[in-house]
Amino acid sequence: MKWYKVIFVSVFALAFSVVTQASAMKSVTVNSHQVPLQPIIIQGPMPIEAQHFAALLKDVSIEKTGSFVFYKGTLNGYPVIVSQTGKGLENTAAATAIAIERYKPLAIINQGTSGGHDPKLAVGDIVLGKRVVNIGNLKTPSKKATEGSNSLTWIPMDIMASSGSAGSDDANKIRYYEGSPELLAIAKQVKYQHGKVVEGTVGSANFWNSELDRITWFHENFGTSVEEMEGASVAQIAEAYKVPFLSIRILSNNITNGGHYDPNTATECQAFVKDVMVKYIETLQK
Repeated sequence: MKWYKVIFVSVFALAFSVVTQASAMKSVTVNSHQVPLQPIIIQGPMPIEAQHFAALLKDVSIEKTGSFVFYKGTLNGYPVIVSQTGKGLENTAAATAIAIERYKPLAIINQGTSGGHDPKLAVGDIVLGKRVVNIGNLKTPSKKATEGSNSLTWIPMDIMASSGSAGSDDANKIRYYEGSPELLAIAKQVKYQHGKVVEGTVGSANFWNSELDRITWFHENFGTSVEEMEGASVAQIAEAYKVPFLSIRILSNNITNGGHYDPNTATECQAFVKDVMVKYIETLQK
């Protein structure tokens, strides 16, 4: 074979080898792409109920939209976002919808302080929301002028009963939102040293109840363990988007048995939720 043919064959073989290797390398790069992990959303209404948990995250960045703040970071290598929602059902519903649309979460935990409805619970006890109910969805009986008003005669109203008027008779029932069985089971495994951890019903409304007879009425008729101002709106939005949800609430006071307000309970609740998340993340990483 002449020398120039040898050179041609060698150059062709080298070029073919380079193209083949480049093709193989490109294939490996494409196959190595991974779908981003869905984050877990941890919600807290006030700074005292959110910022301790945010401080537990690594590599934190902050995003703001409107009045809502999102602390994006990781916990044990898994993406977690702390959402400071603000107080009340409207703020929390909006923050939840924004979080779901923007971050596509795997699950949502709504946590924070609450007032006791159950005399058997003490300040520092934690209620895991097996179910959540809006205790502000109520209808009054018909009364004429001067006949007065009595909140203990009001009846439940299910605003999700139908697409028709909530004044119809088919809406005269209580709407409960169930907590995620998986998240509930994990939370029940976590040890807690500042009180009891119980399953219960979390009541929500833009209302601060301090009338003992009214609190007793909710406890007996709705089964409420505690009351707060956010959880039911999160549950309603999460259910609409099919996102697993759990309410975790600590008693910061309980006027049914003289339990005085303790602000330190907010931090204790976040520490407990952190332990719940660690155990949950372990199940995701197996």
